[in-house]
Amino acid sequence: MGDKSMACRIGCGACCIAPSITTPIPGMKDGKPAGVRCVQLDENNLCRLFGHPDRPAVCHAFEFDIEVCGTERDEALALITWLEDST
Repeated sequence: MGDKSMACRIGCGACCIAPSITTPIPGMKDGKPAGVRCVQLDENNLCRLFGHPDRPAVCHAFEFDIEVCGTERDEALALITWLEDST
């Protein structure tokens, strides 16, 4: 992918909303459908499971990439939604 030199935008949460997650998440035993806010995303759009062993592998593996996350949160939501819909 593209530029990974930038850091994840704190409080974005797009990667916790736009994609589907097919593995169990604490509080969501069947994972979550695309476009649904993860129950582990707090009111500040921060993951409650960050760094915790119960965090799904797909979440742990996700890394910021300008091609996926764009330049701001709304762009990230649109791009990740487009990727989800395209695959």
